[in-house]
Amino acid sequence: MKIFITGSLGFVGRHLSSTLLEAGHQITGVGRSPRPRAGIDHPSFHYLAADTTKPGDWQAKVAEHDIVINLAGKSIFTYWTEKVKKEVYDSRILTTRHIAESLAGAKDIIFFSTSAVGYYGERGDDLLTEDEPPGDDFLARVSIDWEREALKAQTGSIRVVLTRFGIVLDRRGGAMGSMLPAFKLFLGGRLGSGRQWFPWIHLHDLIAAYLFVIDHPDIAGPVNYCAPEPVRNMDMTRILAEKLNRPVMLPTPEFIVKTMLGEFGEALICSQRAQPAVLKNAGFSFTYDTIDSALEEIVQ
Repeated sequence: MKIFITGSLGFVGRHLSSTLLEAGHQITGVGRSPRPRAGIDHPSFHYLAADTTKPGDWQAKVAEHDIVINLAGKSIFTYWTEKVKKEVYDSRILTTRHIAESLAGAKDIIFFSTSAVGYYGERGDDLLTEDEPPGDDFLARVSIDWEREALKAQTGSIRVVLTRFGIVLDRRGGAMGSMLPAFKLFLGGRLGSGRQWFPWIHLHDLIAAYLFVIDHPDIAGPVNYCAPEPVRNMDMTRILAEKLNRPVMLPTPEFIVKTMLGEFGEALICSQRAQPAVLKNAGFSFTYDTIDSALEEIVQ
């Protein structure tokens, strides 16, 4: 199949692209850099430089593919100024809007549009399946608009899948890129009370979930891409410290997290006990269904 991927050289995009290439698919990977420093060297990978927040010639390529996977979006892992928040919002909403416009009149296409479990907002101990309503904080509002733009592409012959990511774990980057060095340097501790739920998924399972959904045409709409056993922040901290043979250091009080990181700090200590109900009900099998098994693989 021919697959169009925005954000193809990002953390998730690079590994997803590599897996799909190994499976024999052809990839058009889109990124903003005209000359990426570290591209993907494969005869079936074609790189397209484009600013997807703006309409352009790149849009004519979208409907030429069988599958469209939208992974574009500015990282949220930084201090949120009003300028940064606008960039976070625009990079997601405008790109998705332009892709949806490009699919007008197209047929027999699967459109995977990334979203996030941030859609649910702060929910304490509530079990969050895909049927739960959204929250009302910044990330929830971004996710609501993000998904609304994607669903504009949905027709009888275009299947839209809204992939609500948990925190993606892998030894080669993502959240572990900053957590592992901190724990190895004896700086790892829980955030705030540590009782907040941490929705996560191992990168291996996230990529496997894409392949699974492609082969299950009855799956559409929101899908929680997260492991079936979320973990509290305090428990994840303890298990990671044990795997690395390090002590659990003093916690970072909630008021310090919020003071140092502002609104982003509030998002870090949100509690989201997300469940992958759609994937489980469809028969998807997780390789790493517990945080213990995921962290064991990562630290090895």
